[in-house]
Amino acid sequence: MVSQQWPVVRDVLSDVTGRFADLVAASDPDALATPDWTVADTAAHVVAIASIYTTLLVPGGAELTDPALAARIPTVTVDTVADLNDLALRRFTERDPAALAAMLRSMVATILDRTAGTDPERTVPWLGASKVPVAGVLAHLVNELLIHGWDIARGVGTPWSVPPGEAALFFELFLVGMMRNDVGSVLDGQPPGDRRIAVAFRSPHTTPVTIVLHRGRVTVGEPGEPVDVRLSFDPAVLNLVLFGRVSRARAVLTGKLRITGRRPWLLPAFLRTVRLPTNSVPLSAG
Repeated sequence: MVSQQWPVVRDVLSDVTGRFADLVAASDPDALATPDWTVADTAAHVVAIASIYTTLLVPGGAELTDPALAARIPTVTVDTVADLNDLALRRFTERDPAALAAMLRSMVATILDRTAGTDPERTVPWLGASKVPVAGVLAHLVNELLIHGWDIARGVGTPWSVPPGEAALFFELFLVGMMRNDVGSVLDGQPPGDRRIAVAFRSPHTTPVTIVLHRGRVTVGEPGEPVDVRLSFDPAVLNLVLFGRVSRARAVLTGKLRITGRRPWLLPAFLRTVRLPTNSVPLSAG
C-alpha cells in the first residue's frame, strides 16, 4: 500500500506547496492566522519544518546544523512541542511573505529530489525518538501545509480547500506508519490506564485499521481482534478535529465523524493519549 501511495504523496506535496506559497505571497503578513501567530509567523513555522526535513531525509542521515533544535527534538512530546515551535520561530527570523514562499518552494523541491530514489518505508527519527517512514514524513508536511493554509485562509478571508484524499495521507502514512514502527515518547504525558481500548478507523479514503491503546502503549491491532469503538470519518475533518480546529461535536453533528461500537464512551479516554498538538487554536464550531 505504501508503494502505491508513494507517487501520490509526492505529487500532492508538490501541488499543496504551490497552493500554500501562492496564498502566503498574496496575504497580509501581519494578519492573525491564529490567536498567537500572524500569517508571516505561520508561514515561517511551516518553512522551518521543511528546513528540518531537508536534513532529516538525507539518505544515510545527517545532523541538524542548529544544535539547540537537534538537542530538543528527541525529547519532545505532544505536550511540549509548542516549546519547540517557539524555539524554531525565534531562531528562524525571516518574515517576508515573498521570501518565505520562495524558500518553501525551494526546500520542498530539495526534499522531493533527495527522496526520489529512496525506499518510502525506510524509517527516520522523528520527534520524541519516534520512527516514521519517509512517506509518512512527506505526508506530515502535506498536513502542515493543509492545516496552516486553513489557518491563514480563515485569517484573511479567502477560500482554502482540504481535500479528503489529500488529508488521508497524514492518517495512513504518518500516524499509522509511526504506530507500525515506533511511537517513542512523543505521546507521553498522560497517566496510562490499565484498560485496553481498541478503535476501528474506517474511511472511503483509507485502508481499514484498528488502533489499540493498552497501558500507555499505542499499536496497530491484528485483523479480527475485538474492538470497542468504530469511528467512520472524513479524513479532512478528522485532522481538523485532532489539531483543535473543529470541535468533535460539530464534526459529529455534520456527519463527518460517526461513532458506534460496543463501548463508544471509551473514545474520549483513547483520545486523551492518542492526541496531537493544537498550536493554541481554540476549537471552532465551523
